Amino acid sequence: MAVPALIPAASPTASPTPVAATQTDDAVKGADQIRDAVSEQSMTIGQIVDWLDSMGFTIGDTHLSLWGVLLVIMVIAGVIVFARLASKGAHIALARMTRLSPTQSVLVEKLVTLAVWAFAIMVGVDLLGIDLTAFAVFSGALGLAIGFGLQKTFGNLIAGMILLMDRSIKPGDVIAVTDMAGNETFGQIRKIGIRAISVTTRDEREYLIPNENLMINQVENWSFSSRNVRIQVPVGISYSCDIHVAEKMMLEAAQACKRVLELPAPSVWLNGFGDSSVDFTIHCWIRDPEMGVGNVRSEVLKKLWDLFKENGIEIPFPQRDINLRRNAQFDRLVEAIALRAETLQREKPRNSGDGERG
Repeated sequence: MAVPALIPAASPTASPTPVAATQTDDAVKGADQIRDAVSEQSMTIGQIVDWLDSMGFTIGDTHLSLWGVLLVIMVIAGVIVFARLASKGAHIALARMTRLSPTQSVLVEKLVTLAVWAFAIMVGVDLLGIDLTAFAVFSGALGLAIGFGLQKTFGNLIAGMILLMDRSIKPGDVIAVTDMAGNETFGQIRKIGIRAISVTTRDEREYLIPNENLMINQVENWSFSSRNVRIQVPVGISYSCDIHVAEKMMLEAAQACKRVLELPAPSVWLNGFGDSSVDFTIHCWIRDPEMGVGNVRSEVLKKLWDLFKENGIEIPFPQRDINLRRNAQFDRLVEAIALRAETLQREKPRNSGDGERG
């Protein structure tokens, strides 16, 4: 009896059937077709750039296109953003350096800002591919324009740098300001700019003084080397008063003011003998001139007024002698007044007698 042959079992790693392989190949081909279709319909970045560059015109050797305009706008915007962010970062870093004085900090900030903007502009010019030699023809005209048209601007810029390096004026100083009418007042420096400084007075008026004016004209700085400022209060008393008692009252009035310093102590000077009063001057010191000096003078005078009233010290008023020059009209006027006075004297007894009889 013949034994049937054994059929070996199929291995699990056997290759796929032809039907499955065919289905896989069809799926891959379909994906490739879809990708090619999308690629044909969509535009790449290079194609977009070529399309924008084609929308333009040519003048001589220069080609102007929409892509060129967009490129210039993007580069300028990038330069401005970079310069501002870099300047702010530099200012924050300088603010953390506590060793720098206010004047040195402002000077370094200005120099860093100018350096950052100069670097950003040079990078932008390089990105745009501008040939600086092309501007050689216009360099002479540009220098002439700067020399005449921007002379004051560059003068104020250099003057501001010199003031900051000289440390003669710094933010927070109190300086005397003279307006166009010649009236002098004082103000505190709030900001030192590239072109001018900002000075704010006690009545909140802000003066913008060009830096060049501070270099040429005389400037009175109340807080340059010391913040102590002496205030003078003139006072006059009558000749009939005791000057020693009045002097004590003046010192007491100055010492009663809160802003007056104890050291240096207030003092009283006898200036001289005036036409109708004995003239004194009260000298007192303050350390905060930015808070004003008129209010201190007013407080001292009001306190002194009360003390003079309590102690019987008289504040005199001006006394004048009038001399009249004689002439014919003046003599007739005197005669008429004398005649009128005699007439009144004669009528007075008569009127009084009539009254008694009545």
